[in-house]
Amino acid sequence: MDLIRAIVIAIVEGLTEYLPVSSTAHMIFTSSLFGIQEDEFVKMFQVSIQFGAILAVVFLYWKKFLDFSNIKFYLKLAVAVIPALVLGYLFDDMIESVLGDPVPIAVVLILGGIVLLFVDKFFTTHTVHDEKEITYKKAFTIGLWQCLAMMPGVSRSAASIIGGMQQKLTRVAAAEFSFFLAVPTMLAVTTYSIFLKKWNHHGVDQKGYEMIFASSENTMSFFVGNVVAFVVAVIAIKFFIGVLTKYGFKPWGWYRIIVGIVLLIYFTQFQ
Repeated sequence: MDLIRAIVIAIVEGLTEYLPVSSTAHMIFTSSLFGIQEDEFVKMFQVSIQFGAILAVVFLYWKKFLDFSNIKFYLKLAVAVIPALVLGYLFDDMIESVLGDPVPIAVVLILGGIVLLFVDKFFTTHTVHDEKEITYKKAFTIGLWQCLAMMPGVSRSAASIIGGMQQKLTRVAAAEFSFFLAVPTMLAVTTYSIFLKKWNHHGVDQKGYEMIFASSENTMSFFVGNVVAFVVAVIAIKFFIGVLTKYGFKPWGWYRIIVGIVLLIYFTQFQ
């Protein structure tokens, strides 16, 4: 994968990671459209550039993440991330096998869009306006909702935000807690993919970091990709909060449905 293709994927990751539209579906479509071969390095790259997106949240909410006196904030995130860590480890191989088939991902994208059209009507009671009001029980429950995103196409952001609203968080509070929860969740996934998981790259088992430093092209793609994902994610988060506050989830619901239909047609008729 050359640098230009790496930048394109990084832009897509930064744009979609924190929006309720499924970054996985968008990166799969982008890879197919640009003729990017789905080898082990590309799969690892798509996961590892989430590190740049993680830094975007820490950058925007640095007062929250660097307030070490607020130990309860870190404990809530630790409690909320437990379900994803456990289930992600148990079903890693199954999840990876689904990533190879874009058709069910497109279907899930459409179904998730339909849910977003009505989610504001499902949850109308909002008594939690700030992270400090979130109990450990609520945090754990939101973490369970996040696990729905293990099915590619669901969207981690959408699942955790809906989980937050089900726990009576306002739309903005649910979105922000979803951003916060993304940090330990994606940090764990990125660390696992780079340092622990063995990838069968061209018939040879390699760790992620070994693939990254196997060539100057891979190294450049990894570091530039993370920088690009960081910058784009900062812009996307600010944009999302603005749209969510003004219009709710309907625009994202229609977007998912339209994109899902396009992907379904593309992968069933032209692939």
